Amino acid sequence: MLDRQFLSYRLALKNDQPERILYLAVPLDIYKTFFQLEFSQTAIQEYQLLLIVYDPIKEVIVQWIK
Repeated sequence: MLDRQFLSYRLALKNDQPERILYLAVPLDIYKTFFQLEFSQTAIQEYQLLLIVYDPIKEVIVQWIK
């Protein structure tokens, strides 16, 4: 789920526009399943990911995770 494209984009953005903060948008159902796994939690900590959890049905942001 967490792919090199996101990490590469974050690195490029850091070099070009360091003042911007990049969040990874995650659908609610994926957050409740995949992102609760130990591997995912480790990756979030290791890569210092910021997440936006959203409900694609209701089209609302459910949670901002820093």
